[in-house]
Amino acid sequence: MALCLARRACLANASASAAGLACGGRLHLAAVAPAAARPARRPVTTAATAEPQKNEDLPSFPFARPHGLEPPAEYGDMRRRCPVSPARLFDGSRVWLVTKHKDVCEALKDDRFSKVRTHPNFPELSAGGKAAAVSGRAPTFVDMDPPQHTKYRGMVEHAFSREASEALRPSIRRHVDSLIDAMVAHGPPADLNEAFAMQLPFRVMFDMLGVPPEDAPFLTSNVAARSSGSSTAKDAAAAADDLVRYMEKLVRSKEDKPGDDLVSQLVVRQLRPGHMTREELVQTAFLLLVAGNATVATQINLGVITLLQHPDQLAAMKADPRVMVPKAVEEILRYHTGSSYALKRVAKQDVQVDGQLVREGEGVIALNQSANRDEDVFRSPDTFDIRREPNPQLGFGYGTHVCVAEWLSRVELQEALEALFVRLPGLKLAVPESQIAFSDPRRDVGVAGQLPITW
Repeated sequence: MALCLARRACLANASASAAGLACGGRLHLAAVAPAAARPARRPVTTAATAEPQKNEDLPSFPFARPHGLEPPAEYGDMRRRCPVSPARLFDGSRVWLVTKHKDVCEALKDDRFSKVRTHPNFPELSAGGKAAAVSGRAPTFVDMDPPQHTKYRGMVEHAFSREASEALRPSIRRHVDSLIDAMVAHGPPADLNEAFAMQLPFRVMFDMLGVPPEDAPFLTSNVAARSSGSSTAKDAAAAADDLVRYMEKLVRSKEDKPGDDLVSQLVVRQLRPGHMTREELVQTAFLLLVAGNATVATQINLGVITLLQHPDQLAAMKADPRVMVPKAVEEILRYHTGSSYALKRVAKQDVQVDGQLVREGEGVIALNQSANRDEDVFRSPDTFDIRREPNPQLGFGYGTHVCVAEWLSRVELQEALEALFVRLPGLKLAVPESQIAFSDPRRDVGVAGQLPITW
């Protein structure tokens, strides 16, 4: 594959080293050595390197997936040649892309990088993202740094712990069975995305937040409009406003009559004692409603597709579900990194990442989708293998900001995939795979529209 634009500077530096590659204003030694013989990377300074490239000469990010579910080809090239590479965002600003598993983990646990989106140089991927960051609404814990992040995340973390998530398994199983019952009663074919995958995580979250069942259709449709890549920016913003207004009413109803749900707990334990404001509570409830549910749905859809592509592994999973279903879920999370652009940071001071100087105020995106295909960590990383061991996948992120609902998501995925293939043993796609529409190649991977199945 031709070198991506960010690497063209190496041609001007060929005389510096026959085996060198200029990479974002530094010389990356031995980058062209074969992978098996490549020596450990050594930190280098920017003193005697190529002149930094102008932003307009950098490759535009996000990169496009070349086909269907495949990750961008640029990631593999960057991991081999230039693990910390510069790129250009939609507004012309420069961002550093971190591609290797080790470097992604190091960056995500380094408190010299900030998650605060109101920083003027925080790397947003769209004008809508920039507008949302400075909307004036109270931030949630996902957009805070410690100690504020620690304080507000701690208010909800207990509800999503591994133990709490396991305690929810029976109720999640009931939701799974109810949705499958409805599909069976309707008869094949069915749209797995609409009838099952999108429904399950929202039903679980509605229970946790204490949302009345009659309000579920309104909320589900507005979350879909807010998150859909096909919605206009205006429609998405209107849907978000409707959801915030709904959450304001929900919080007030819990103030009047608390129940045993998470919003009621926050009212009693945090709002009334003055540990958080009403606006902060509303924004926290909004976050829990909209964050992650679409990703769980995506992983259900892609998990079904990929297991059907690998019938031998599907048979192994069905033969020993207690052991193999959790392994299959971890491999799906690695192979199809459902949230691959969320790990954005800005440097609070000068930081070295794999020898590359990231200056104070510069943006960084830790590419967990690339890290999940790192040849130095995963054997045959482009091969789907539910027997993979170990599997340190980064689908939920890493470090301080690792997804608060990672254990709940695992339980949902495990219950969904096991039940679908046990209760519908003849499950298969109702159309050729070539007819399935996938998401915009520059957005998170997923199914766009229907996923017809039969059994």
